[in-house]
Amino acid sequence: MWSVVTRPLRIASFHPAVQIHRAIHSRNKKAMEYIGKGWSALHEVDRVIDYTEPDDELLTPLLKRAKQNFELALEVDNMNTQARLWLARLHLKYCVPGACKAVGAALLVEAADMGNADAQYELACQLRAEGEPAEADNQAVYYLEKAVEQLQPEALFLLGAVYLGGDCVKKDLKSAACCFHKASQKGHVGAAIAYGSLLLKGVRAPEKFAPVEVKSKFTGEVGKRKYDKLSETTGKGAIDYARRQFEVAAHAGNDLAFKWLYRLQEEEIEGTSSQGNEIKATG
Repeated sequence: MWSVVTRPLRIASFHPAVQIHRAIHSRNKKAMEYIGKGWSALHEVDRVIDYTEPDDELLTPLLKRAKQNFELALEVDNMNTQARLWLARLHLKYCVPGACKAVGAALLVEAADMGNADAQYELACQLRAEGEPAEADNQAVYYLEKAVEQLQPEALFLLGAVYLGGDCVKKDLKSAACCFHKASQKGHVGAAIAYGSLLLKGVRAPEKFAPVEVKSKFTGEVGKRKYDKLSETTGKGAIDYARRQFEVAAHAGNDLAFKWLYRLQEEEIEGTSSQGNEIKATG
């Protein structure tokens, strides 16, 4: 009986499509192993590079090992965008033997065009920093929007800053608030502060929110609130939502978030005391 049951599985295991899938999986796995080894060597470089010179000979073996592993990852899986991105970073940012800025730039463009969100964000930053004003800005915004489509946090924050300042695009505070909100949901501390400050200024982005259960780090209270649209969170609701953004950033140790929370606390105390004085006056 069991031979009849297992026979289709035995036949299926030798199906060409299954074999191709296994080969691709094997290549991906091997490439990720090489990337992991290269990343470990590069992480060790980043750990000590602030305490030495970038071209220190003691860093050369680690940089060579990282470069070799990233190149091996590309040989195993030529479509791996992470290997391309890390190899581009090595050529562009580190004093690795045999480094070439042109090769690094080409690898970064390839990784971005292949859909790697981190590569798209880094390429946009490079274009904004080094290119000609008009053409480079258009290309930078193009790659930035591509990264934003994949909800890359740094790209969302940068695009929000672009909309906020009206740099290369028409100034749009609602679009900036949307970008900052999405980036804060991805854990970006700076975006949380920027989003909270826009809320306090009355900026309302047309975005729906899901129910959120929050435990305040400062009061210990647990509350569950639902805002269907930001346009409805005016007055106290907007202040509460902004406070939550600052609390998230403060939990990450951001000093500016603590200043915002202290400012909100002072305004609440002043508002309570003024209400008390009015009640006494009317009484």
